Amino acid sequence: MTTMNRQWILKSRPEGEIADQDLQLVETPLPEVGDGELLVRTTYLSVDPTNRIWMSDQKGYMPPVEIGAVMRGVSLGVVETSRHRGFAKGDLVSGLGGWQDFYLSDGKGLSKLPRLPGVPSEAMMGLLSMVGFTAYFGLLDIGQPKEGETVVVSAAAGAVGSIVGQIAKIKGCRAVGIAGSDEKCRWITEDLGFDAAINYKTQDVFEALREACPDGIDIDFENVGGDIFDCVLRLINFKARIVLCGLISQYNAPEPVPGPYALGNILMQRARMEGFIVTDYQDRYGEAMTQLGQWLQEGKLQYKVDVLDGLENTLEGVRRLFSGANIGKQLIKVSDE
Repeated sequence: MTTMNRQWILKSRPEGEIADQDLQLVETPLPEVGDGELLVRTTYLSVDPTNRIWMSDQKGYMPPVEIGAVMRGVSLGVVETSRHRGFAKGDLVSGLGGWQDFYLSDGKGLSKLPRLPGVPSEAMMGLLSMVGFTAYFGLLDIGQPKEGETVVVSAAAGAVGSIVGQIAKIKGCRAVGIAGSDEKCRWITEDLGFDAAINYKTQDVFEALREACPDGIDIDFENVGGDIFDCVLRLINFKARIVLCGLISQYNAPEPVPGPYALGNILMQRARMEGFIVTDYQDRYGEAMTQLGQWLQEGKLQYKVDVLDGLENTLEGVRRLFSGANIGKQLIKVSDE
């Protein structure tokens, strides 16, 4: 095994879009494994919109990554060496391993994952991970869908949104997705079963939503914010539920973003808007994994991973999230399992 470890180090806080000089890929010696510790080799690295939030110094649900520190990130990996009685060499684990080839852990915050027959390990970074859990708890606990209701999902071809729409269909709802290309719109309707899809880059979103949601909108699973969110707010029904999962359209904005302008409709329609972070549901992850796994085995759920090969391409992976180049869950393959 190599004696060196590659790590992405945060060098400066981005202003607007992430610049090449904001992070640096460096090599450092592998750390020694002490008593109660284990060394994990990263196989897959998750890149997520929240990575951009962690790079900034804004107040959030986790502290910002410090300048000079390894960039934070969720990873899947294999235990290479263990002096921890709870883990053995060869175990498949997931946690905040960071943007690096290897990481040392004391086991805290690390989850040991099963190897499920017929389920590739990258599914543990997509459907059967915090991505799937976000869709599951956000829609079911906060959205509380009822049969016959209309659910609108922004970033519907993304990792979370694509699962939200499928769960909405399982629950007997009409699912309408908003995405950024004809290819993505075809995927969510023809393969995933969404009832309608809107290409926000080529269509008038408000008029398209009004046509796709003739009975109004009961649940909005919001991943984007901005103008798209405003269009949705104008069409919400009485007692609508807005699940505020993300605001990706604003994360690279150098100045505060005004709006939403149609916020008054929440008052007029007596709607409810609630933000959430999936770690709020950590004690119920087992419930979500069991149900999502069952739906997967029953053929009721599909998932897609968009994989870039090589740790050196991690920054490009993050940029793909903001340009809309990815379809499904964006992953970086760091090493073979």
